Amino acid sequence: MANYGIDKNHGALYDVRNITDFRDMINQSARLFGDLPAYRLRNKVSEEYHDVTYRQFREDIRAWGTALYDMGLHGEKIAVMGQNSYKWVLTYLGVTSGVGVIVPIDRELQFDDVNRILTVTDAKVLVADNRALKKLKDRLVELPPEMKIICMDKAPKGDRFLSFDELFEHGKELMAENADSHRFYMTERIDPDTMSVLIFTSGTSALAKGVMLSQRNICFTVMSNSSVAMAAPGDRMLSVLPIHHTFECSLGFLLPIYNGCTIAFNDSLLHLAKNMQDFKPTVIFTVPLLLEKFHDKIQKAASQKKHGLFLLNMGKRMSNAAAKMGISVQDKIFHEIVNTFGGCMRLFIVGAAGIDANVIKDFKTYGIDTYLGYGLTECSPLVACNHDAIFTTDTCGAPIPGVQVKIVDPGKDGNGEVMVKGPNVMLGYYLNDELTEATITEDGWLHTGDLGHFDDKGYLVLTGRAKNMILTKNGENVYPEEIENLLNKNPYIAESMVLAKDTETKGTVVAAKIFPDYKAIAEKLNQMVEPTAEEVRKFIQTIVDDINKSLPKYKNILDFDIRESEFIKTTTSKIKRYATLEEDKKKEEEAKALEAAQAEEKEEDACNKKED
Repeated sequence: MANYGIDKNHGALYDVRNITDFRDMINQSARLFGDLPAYRLRNKVSEEYHDVTYRQFREDIRAWGTALYDMGLHGEKIAVMGQNSYKWVLTYLGVTSGVGVIVPIDRELQFDDVNRILTVTDAKVLVADNRALKKLKDRLVELPPEMKIICMDKAPKGDRFLSFDELFEHGKELMAENADSHRFYMTERIDPDTMSVLIFTSGTSALAKGVMLSQRNICFTVMSNSSVAMAAPGDRMLSVLPIHHTFECSLGFLLPIYNGCTIAFNDSLLHLAKNMQDFKPTVIFTVPLLLEKFHDKIQKAASQKKHGLFLLNMGKRMSNAAAKMGISVQDKIFHEIVNTFGGCMRLFIVGAAGIDANVIKDFKTYGIDTYLGYGLTECSPLVACNHDAIFTTDTCGAPIPGVQVKIVDPGKDGNGEVMVKGPNVMLGYYLNDELTEATITEDGWLHTGDLGHFDDKGYLVLTGRAKNMILTKNGENVYPEEIENLLNKNPYIAESMVLAKDTETKGTVVAAKIFPDYKAIAEKLNQMVEPTAEEVRKFIQTIVDDINKSLPKYKNILDFDIRESEFIKTTTSKIKRYATLEEDKKKEEEAKALEAAQAEEKEEDACNKKED
C-alpha cells in the first residue's frame, strides 16, 4: 500500500513505516517493540499493575482469533459491547485479523437500540461484559435467537452464554497443537479495501447510520496522524474516552500500538485522578468538557489558597515572558499543577467539539500542549488537526497529510460546506446506497454537513453544522429526529422540535420545543376547560422524564419550551426548523422590547407623580 501523500512534500514531519492492515501492524509492532509493554493492566483485587508485552499481545490476539475462527465465525459479523478493557481490544483485533467484521456498540445504548443493531447486521456473536449484559438480561428472548453471547466476566447459566476465558484457553490449546483452525486463521487473506469495521453513529430508530470502514481507511489515518504528531516508545496513553468511539479507537488505541506506546485503561471518571497518579500518562485523548473540568479544578484550587489566583496569574505572565526569550521556567513554576496529572503529561489531544481558547493557552503555559482536531466517523475519523508544527487555539489546524479538504458554496461570510477526499473516507453507509450516493460524490468527495472556511494561513475554521445534528460538550452526537420521533409518538404531544441549547454550567445540551395536544391533555385530566400553562408543563414534564429514562444520559432532554401554536411547516407538512427558530427569536425580541417599553412607561409615570 502506498503512503498516499504521507510524506514531507504533503505536510508530514516524520517518516512513517507502511502498514497494509491490522495483522500487518501487529506483526510489525511485535517485531519492533517485542519486550516493551503494550498494555499496563491493573488487577481489580490486588490493585497491582502488570505489563503485557507487544510479543505477548500478538500471541493473545492470535489465540483469541483462533478460538473465534474455530467456532465457525469466518466471514461473520461479531459485535462487542462494554467498558474499555483488554478483552475488548483483543476482540477488536482478533476479529479483524482474520475472522470477520467487528461491530463496536455504544455501551450506553438501551436494549431496543442494541437489538436493532444486532438484528440488522445479523451478528452471530455478541462479546459483552457484565455491565452491558445488565441492560439485556430482562429481554434476552427478544435478541436474535441464533446469536451467542460471549461473556467477558463470569458467564450466566444457559446454552446462549459462553465464557470468554474458557474460549481463550481453548484458543491457546489450538495454537499449541497447530490445529487447522489456527493455521487457517493465520493465513486467512485480509482484503484491506472491504468492510472490516461497522460503526453505528446513531442508536435509536431506523435513522441509525452504519458507517462501513475498511482497514485501509483506518491504517491510513494512523500513519498520517503519526507523521505529524510524535508518539514513540516511552509514551504512556491513558484510555479515558469510550473505545467504541472512532476517535478513541483509531487514535487512542491503534495509533499507540503502531508507535510502540504503552496503554492503560482508566477505571472511571471518579478514579481518574488516582489512575493518573498511578500510571503517570504522557498523552491523553479527551473531549473539551473533561479538559475544561481539569482547568476549573486548577482555578478552584488556586482560589482556595491565600493570594492563590494572583500568584497563578503572575506565574503565567512570568512563564510566557520567559518563553519569548527562549527560557523555560514551567517546571519550576507549575510543577504542582503538572503533578496532579501524574507529573509526566506533555500532550492533550482534543476532538469532538469546540473549546475555550483560554483553556488551551493556560495548559500550554503550564507545559502541557493541547492539539485541537476535526474529524467524523465517516473519515475514520481524522480530517484536520493541530500538531507538532501547528499550534492554534481557534482553528482545527491543517488537513492531515494525504487528505484534501475544500469549501463549497461559500456564502457572503465565506463559510460553506466542508468536503473531504482521501483514503480516510468511508466505503459508505451500511445497506443504504441512496444515502451513500447523496453523501459521497462520484469522484470521491464526502459531504460532511459542516460549515467552515480557511483562514489566511490555510487552517480550517469550523463555524457551524449544516445538518441538524447536536454536538454536546462531551463530544457525543445527538440526532434530533430520533428524539422527536419518541416525543411525537406520545398521544399528548402534537408536534416537537429538538435542538441544541448552550448553558453556562453544562455546555451544549439537548432541548426541545413542544406543541402539546391541549384537548387530549384536558380529557386526560377530566377537565371541561383548557388546562392552565402550569398544568400543561407539569403534564409534559412527566412525559419527558419517561422518555429520558429510555435514553443514554447525553441524549436526555434537559430543557423544553411549550408552544401555544403549531410550528411553521412546508407544503408537505415538514417543520421548517430554521423558520421556526427565526419566528421564536423575533417573538422573544418583541416581548423584550414590550417589557422594556412598559418599564420605561412606569418610570415616567413615577416621575410625573413626584413632580405633581
